[in-house]
Amino acid sequence: MARVSRVRWVAVGAVALLWVLSNGSAPEARAQEAGFTTEGLASWWDGHHVDLPRPPLITHAEVDTRLQRVAASDPGFFTLATLGASNEGRAIRHLAFGRGPFHVLMWSQMHGDEPTATRALFDLIAFFHMRRDEPAVARMLDALTIHMVPMLNPDGAERFQRRNLQGIDINRDALMLQTPEGRLLKDLRDQLNPRLGFNLHNQGWRTSVAGTGQPASISLLAVSFDEARSDNPGRLLAKKVAGVMRDSIEPLAAGRIGKYDDEFEPRAFGDNITKWGTPVVLVETGPWPGPDHDTHLVRLNFVLLVSALDALATGRAEAASPDRYESLPFNGSSVLYQLIRRATVVMGNGVAPFRADIGITGTRTVRPVEGQRTIVIVKRIDEWGDLSTFGGLEEIDGSDLWATPIWSPALKIGDVVTLPDFASRTAATIGPAQPANLVLLKPVGNDRFRVDRLIMAEEIVR
Repeated sequence: MARVSRVRWVAVGAVALLWVLSNGSAPEARAQEAGFTTEGLASWWDGHHVDLPRPPLITHAEVDTRLQRVAASDPGFFTLATLGASNEGRAIRHLAFGRGPFHVLMWSQMHGDEPTATRALFDLIAFFHMRRDEPAVARMLDALTIHMVPMLNPDGAERFQRRNLQGIDINRDALMLQTPEGRLLKDLRDQLNPRLGFNLHNQGWRTSVAGTGQPASISLLAVSFDEARSDNPGRLLAKKVAGVMRDSIEPLAAGRIGKYDDEFEPRAFGDNITKWGTPVVLVETGPWPGPDHDTHLVRLNFVLLVSALDALATGRAEAASPDRYESLPFNGSSVLYQLIRRATVVMGNGVAPFRADIGITGTRTVRPVEGQRTIVIVKRIDEWGDLSTFGGLEEIDGSDLWATPIWSPALKIGDVVTLPDFASRTAATIGPAQPANLVLLKPVGNDRFRVDRLIMAEEIVR
């Protein structure tokens, strides 16, 4: 492992991210009371979270600048090390703090387009630094040494893409180690031999809690280390910690917490790190209903990570039951970005109007708009018909609405119109697998309609 610069740092009321460095044995299992409540942690986050852009807009340059600033501000509290560089030469940093024998390793943005936890790590750093003299926080710092790598795949993050510059999924490179990022993570794990790892990701916006139609806003997994999905003391601890995490966020996200299938994936980093001796808890951040989803999801990450660390420091994790993890429902894929219920559909190709639910998927991407890095939601009609077993991040009652193609760019909400002769407009059609360019119309009598809503295939997030 490259050991380049070792810098130290601190976080003032809003500061940095990144993790990693240390090793040791478990803290003495004394089932003390938790130092923090869900309500208290959420309230602290509401008042003190670091002022950063939305997660998809956080760049490696900003992460690195903040880390360097923090490193210089309190060299006695944080240690910042340069592990190495990406294919394009971007520094991959490792931050460590704490003075305890139990070493915890966290890594985020192994996939470049999965940034939610990266932002939450800044809040975690600020929390520990601002409250370091409080007994409950000092107890964690005495018991634990916390290591972070907040942005493992900076080249992918720059492009907001899953894979690295080589086009390789780093999370499937644990055996061949053909990516510099994967080699750095493996070397760090081998050096530290941490007692527990947290592998932080995002999951697709279709991900649901199976059988509920609710989004899986957080999904957890105590990662397997063999095909038999065996338990050993380390994996059992991971299950207990995952249960603690569930309990910590359930008041904030009831019914929106799921679990991944624990089938062993022989190429994956989480599975192999567990196999190499560091049990891993996978945290996947999913969708949240409403326009301000990033706020809720970053806060959930912060609350569950502080709660897990507190449980490790107090011994509550060892005393916990794995049943709280085991009883989580599995993930499904029955959530849509937008779901229009029971609309009258006019396809625009001569087919007679019919009733259907319309399911629209949304995928976040980042692209330049007017010279600025901008989040764009790309939407497609996924399917339609009877979608009564699906849920939507946004659900629209279409029972008194007609859904038609957008036949004119001049249409605007409130216009009163008549339907055109779609047969002569072959380009104006809607259907499954097509871009979601459609207009919702409300009948006003005499074959006239009022434009109620325009749904566009590309939605710029302001």
